[in-house]
Amino acid sequence: MTQMDDTDPPTFRFGERKDAEAPQEAPPEPESSDSPEIKVERVEPGEAASEQKPPLWRRLPFTRSETAARILIAIPWVAFAIFIVVAGGELFMAAMVGLGVLGLREFFRMTDKARPVMLPAYLTVAAMVIAAHYGSSFQILLALAASFPLLFAFAAARESHDRVTVSIAVTLLGVLWFGLGFSHATLLRDLPDHGAALLVDVLVATFLADTAAYAAGRLFGSRKISPRISPNKTLEGLIGGLIGGTMGFWFAGLYQDWLPGIDALLMGMCIAALAPVGDLFASMIKRDLEIKDTGTLIGPHGGLIDRLDAVLFTVVAGYYLSVAFVY
Repeated sequence: MTQMDDTDPPTFRFGERKDAEAPQEAPPEPESSDSPEIKVERVEPGEAASEQKPPLWRRLPFTRSETAARILIAIPWVAFAIFIVVAGGELFMAAMVGLGVLGLREFFRMTDKARPVMLPAYLTVAAMVIAAHYGSSFQILLALAASFPLLFAFAAARESHDRVTVSIAVTLLGVLWFGLGFSHATLLRDLPDHGAALLVDVLVATFLADTAAYAAGRLFGSRKISPRISPNKTLEGLIGGLIGGTMGFWFAGLYQDWLPGIDALLMGMCIAALAPVGDLFASMIKRDLEIKDTGTLIGPHGGLIDRLDAVLFTVVAGYYLSVAFVY
């Protein structure tokens, strides 16, 4: 399999592998002529404008640099996250259903060669989030269990059963990945009294771990931890992310008198240690499918999975850690 570097440009050919480069045939030699005809093509005035324009975020003011573009695109997403976390309730549940379906759609675009069984997967992810809001982790398990006969019925109704095992396996991977992640984010937000604060703590620790890992890797990184999955991940970056995420959670605990400092440190260490696992999990799938970004939903940040790969793991751990340490 062709190895890709994280700096390679995105292919955006979801689910397709790059074929090995075939040897190109030499172009035919032009026929000799005593008086070769020279063809001059006229370019109409509107023809240049008809060329494909860059994405909208590239044409906005203050987006000439990649950093400025990333900041500009991130602002509305951060505002959206703050709004739904503060609002909670059915609004947060609906947002988790929407994000779960969008993430699953991105994943199915990446794996379209496997012909995933889409409709049962979308219904199951939505059911798991709704079960989390109106029930508990047991109801999430019931919704997941109910997906198996539904998935079988839709797969059996297909005209062709070629590679049906792969189709079902890919479908279940998507359901587990996004269904468990977004349903546990709902469980965490719905915890009494401190659910919103704990969810914010988990998100802050996750993103600080990612930022600190990037900074430490750029400054001190030399020992690669997983060159086959993510060549730019280093041991120094991993340590920096662990420290950054742990301290971020601990610092948040200083302003929450119901969260003792030692508990905040232990919870932060677990969250910071799990964040790179979620990142590497998504990187392994992308490298296997030979794509760089999972989509274009968040402009220069890539797709939804690119931004939430670590969060999908840390919110699950964050819920059970919160139940163990706080409740």
